[in-house]
Order: sequence, then C-alpha cells, then structure tokens
Amino acid sequence: MPQKQDPAARVEELSRVLAEHNYRYHVLSAPIVSDAEYDALFRELKALEEEHPELAKPTSPTKRVGGFISDKFVKVRHPAPILSLSNAFSPDDVRAWFDRIRRLDDRVEAADFVVEPKIDGLTVVLHYENGAFVRGATRGDGEVGEDITPNLRTVRALPLHIPVTQSGSAAPTRLVVRGEAVIFTKDFERLNAALKAEGKDTYVNPRNTASGALRQLDSSLTAARPISLLCYAVVEAVGARFATQWELLTYLREMGFPVASQVRKFANLEGVIAYLEEQSNVRDQLPFEADGIVIKLNDLRLAAELGFVGKDPRGAIAFKFPAREVSTLLQDIGVNVGRTGVLTPYAILEPVAVGGVTVRQATLHNFDFIKEKDIRPGDRVWIKRAGEVIPYVIGPIVEARTGRLRRYKLPEKCPSCGEPVERVEGEVAYFCVNSACPAQLTRLVEHFAAVLDIVGFGEKLAAQVVAAGLVKDVADCFLLEKDKLLELPGFAEKKAQNLVESIAAARERLVAEHQLGRLISALGIRSVGEVAANDLAAHFGSLDALQAAAADDLQQIDGVGPSVSQAVLDWFKLPRNQVLLAKLKKLGAWPVAEKRAARVVEGTLAGQTFVITGTLPTWSRDEAKSFIEAHGGKVVDSVSKKTSYLVLGEAPGSKLAKAQSLSVPIVDEAGLRKLGEH
Repeated sequence: MPQKQDPAARVEELSRVLAEHNYRYHVLSAPIVSDAEYDALFRELKALEEEHPELAKPTSPTKRVGGFISDKFVKVRHPAPILSLSNAFSPDDVRAWFDRIRRLDDRVEAADFVVEPKIDGLTVVLHYENGAFVRGATRGDGEVGEDITPNLRTVRALPLHIPVTQSGSAAPTRLVVRGEAVIFTKDFERLNAALKAEGKDTYVNPRNTASGALRQLDSSLTAARPISLLCYAVVEAVGARFATQWELLTYLREMGFPVASQVRKFANLEGVIAYLEEQSNVRDQLPFEADGIVIKLNDLRLAAELGFVGKDPRGAIAFKFPAREVSTLLQDIGVNVGRTGVLTPYAILEPVAVGGVTVRQATLHNFDFIKEKDIRPGDRVWIKRAGEVIPYVIGPIVEARTGRLRRYKLPEKCPSCGEPVERVEGEVAYFCVNSACPAQLTRLVEHFAAVLDIVGFGEKLAAQVVAAGLVKDVADCFLLEKDKLLELPGFAEKKAQNLVESIAAARERLVAEHQLGRLISALGIRSVGEVAANDLAAHFGSLDALQAAAADDLQQIDGVGPSVSQAVLDWFKLPRNQVLLAKLKKLGAWPVAEKRAARVVEGTLAGQTFVITGTLPTWSRDEAKSFIEAHGGKVVDSVSKKTSYLVLGEAPGSKLAKAQSLSVPIVDEAGLRKLGEH
C-alpha cells in the first residue's frame, strides 16, 4: 500500500502548483490545465488546511482571489474587492450552501434568487464618471488590476457614454461595473475558419483568445478580434441605488450595458435546482462558453449582511457544469484501418473525466492535423467533448512539455497486415494498399451487415468469421451455414439458426424491395455514402449499367464529382470486385431500382446540396445531415461546382481547399442553423 504523503509537504506542493497555474491563466493567458483540474487541486488544498489549520498560510491560494499583475500595464486599484465565488458541483452542494446561510439568518428561508450564466471570459472592471467611460481594468489579484482602457475602447459592445438611449434614467456621478469580456461561439468559429483559410495558427478556446487580445500593448490587435461584453454587477455607484440583483440588472440594461438574456428569477430554491438541471442538458445551445450557473440571493442588503467566508461572499455560489474541456497525457497515437483501407489516427489517453464520462481514447481527425498541430506522444493535450460528440483532441500544451519528445512519424506500413501505406492524391487520407488486409475485410463485413440490417451480425461476429476463413469477401456472408457457425465460440443452435434466417431475409429484401441503393452503399466503395449510392441507383437502375458507366456518365449526377466518379471506376475495375459481383449475381442478390416519379422536395434548404467537413462543435455528422434533410436539402460526400455550401467544422480535410478553389460558400454550424430557419 502506498505511503500517505506528509500533509505539510502536500500543502506546500499544492500551494506552489496552484500559484503557477494562476500565473499561467491570469498573466500568460496560456493555462496548461482545465478549470476542473484546477478546482480539484484547490479543493484538496482547502480540505488539508481545514484539517490542519496550522498549515494554512496567509499567502495560500485559498486566501486570495487568484491572479497576478503584469509589469507591462499601469496598475489600477479597485474601489472594492473583485471577488470570486465558492463552487458547488451538484444540487446537494447547492442545498448545503442554502442550509448554511439559512442557519445564519432567518430571512434566507423566504428569500428569492437570481441565476446568471457563469460566463467563461476575462473579468473586466469598467469606470464611468458623469456618464463617460474613463477607465477599464482586469480583475488582477482582486485588489489591483491592469489598466487596459485603450483596448476596451475597441470593444463595440462597451458603451462609451451612458445612458446610451433615452431611458429616463440619468447617468450617475460615478459608476463602476463588473462584466466579462467574451467571444461568442459563432464569432470564434468564424475567426478560426478565416485563420485556417489563411494558413495561420488557430486558437484553442474563446476565453484565452479574448484574454490574450485584451492584454496586448497594441490596441489595433485587440480591435481585430471579435470581442464582446456581458455585465452583471455594480462595484460602486454614486447617484444610483438598488435593493435587489434583479433591479440592478434591469438598471444596467437601461444604461445600455449588455446583460445575458439567460438570467432568471426564482421564488424558491427548488425552482433554482430544476433550472440548474435543465441548463446542464442544454448548455451547448448557449451562444457563449459558460462553465456553470451563478446563484445569487436577490436581496442585496441581505446578501451583504451575510458577509464572507474567507474570500467568498456567503450570498452567492457558483454551480459548475461537468468539465467538457480538460487536459490529460497523450500516452500514444494508435491507428485504425477502415473498410476502404483508410488509416485514421486516434489518441490513447491517460483516463480523464470530461463531459460526465471517463475518456480513454479520442479522435485526432487525420495525419495532417497531427502534423499541423505538432502533436507528439507524451504531450499533455487539450481534449473536448460537447454533448454526445465523440471526444477529440484540440491540440498539445506545448508549455507543459518536459524533456525531448519525438515528433510523430507517419506509419509506413499498415498496422494490421504490414503492407505499404500510400496517400490518395489530392486528399488527406492515407490507406493500406492490401485488399486482403484483415482489418479492412472485418470492417467491410461489419459495414455490409449493418447496411443490409442483418440482425445479430455485429463487429464481434465479423471479426470471428473473417478470422475463421468463413468470409473472404462480403458475398460470402450469404453463404454462411448453421453448421459452420456452430463451430465458432459463443454459438448455440438457436443463435446460429436466427442468424442464418436473418441473412436470408436480407438477401430477399434486396430484390423484393428493389434495394439497389442499399446494396451499392453496403459494398463500401470509397466516397460513396448512402445519398450517393441512392443517386447512382436511381440514375443507372442496375449494377450492370453502373459497371459499364464512364466517368462522364457518372458526373452527370448531382454531387458526383471527379473524385467520387474515379473511386467508383476504380472499384469496378478491380478483379476481386468483379469476382464479388459475379458471386452476388449467382446468389440472386442482384436488385434493380424501381422506377419512381420524381419527388417534390420542400423546405428552406430545398434544392441545395451540402458537404460536411471537420468536427462540428455540438452536432455529430449524422445530426447535421438529419437537419439538412429535414429542411429539404441533400448531403453529398464530395465538393464539386454544384455544391451549394460547405459546412465547416474543426480540423477540416482537403474539402475546404477544394471548396475555396471553386468559390463554394462556406458556413459553420451556426450558419447552417440560420439557413434552415429562413
């Protein structure tokens, strides 16, 4: 059993580590751990100090707000401390907070509450005299901040004079407002897309981008970033008074300050709890990054009279969402081989909790992404998981590198069969050239069975029948016999019989229901997905006609460009695929398309063709496709001059360059939503 660390030594270590993280976050705007990781270290230190009061020093990170003052800016002393809040991580934590303050003052029992999004930006303190903006500062250490007035003047959301409209309220003699400088998600995505198109480095997250831009010595650099502002507190007011937080927020709006539209008022705590749970489920729909919800007593006098616990005001608490962006160790880079032979890298991670789940692997998009970001095994990396999207690596934390880490070297041989790896000309993909590669065949068989809806034929069985030599191409799936299946581990009489019947039913459906498009999709032709397969089936009517088609014939179909047509031609000319087709015909798995009247498509996206590339911030690829199709549009696999829009996500492939060369309009996820609304 490992020996427990000496409490004094651990307190010393935690104090040092937290101080370094504070410096990186507040001064360098380049953190190497997530907020959740910082919070965990902070809670550990606080618990140790409560258990051993003699170890708690006045300079402990738990005794200060956090933050440092840079030497490159003029110092500004705040008129009152700019404090942070204690954190809650569950509804029970919130109830415990309420019980604590209720015991201190009976008035809390009947109190109402205001809740506000906990905006993940850079805290700013804005000074107004006789209605004119005269000074703006960072929070700094809570007592003294940095004067960034010239930079804040470039933020268009910041009112330079108040009130900005004829609100009926006169400007106070003096007003000091606290807010958060933010970059909205849609603006951040557009910024990164523009930087990517120019071949420049992209940013990791909106908060660090806003912080770095506002702490520039050249305000023109700040002006080039789409920084906005949201305000939520009054630090000092001469000539204005507020009894409640709701009244204060209303006043800020009247003066012309932007206030988050998501603020709510609740008559009791249970209403707050229900709202917290609701917001945890829809956080991805917020227009800005938020890592939680701030809960405040609405009665400002009561909140003030409750006082403080250390540096934390008792009258408010921050409920934190589960982290969805964290850092962890990249232990290695693995490579998957897909059904078309395409090699896809993935991250093997030190397990870490993100978005409410423990993550051990994450996508690395493609090999160009690894090269562009210079991601190396042994790096500490940022990973993100939003909603139900597969976790993905954002990039390395270069500042956290220790020692000499070797650059990742692209595999020259397939990890499954050892054959050479080649790159598809004009595309991001690398692929295994061996058509008999076990990994390819296994995934192709799995794909074939899934598309044809063969019940009970999943990934495990695909691997079994390939390893046993029962299936050497997908046509062999129709030749599987019960006796042979019974020889495989895990098969009994009923299971084998059910599978054989399911296979026979799938073959019969192909012909009886004219499922030519489904069969073409199931064959796993590179770049031919469900939509393209159905278009090919409708245009040619049979596999015989499709096999005889020339490139010009194929490119008559909307959404089928040179790369897709070439992939189809290449597939049909391979001898092994000609053998496969002959087997399918002999087995009677040879459907023809049913002649149907043209369908009238309605919707805001009717008649428009979309290509999706990269990882979208909140939607999976299938969700984006469903949205487009529900609004009458069509999703195809490759960009051509007929493409209406390219939907751009993070770490796009060569489709972005192709779209730019053809002047195809480019939209992000938010832009796609707007197209569907109009």
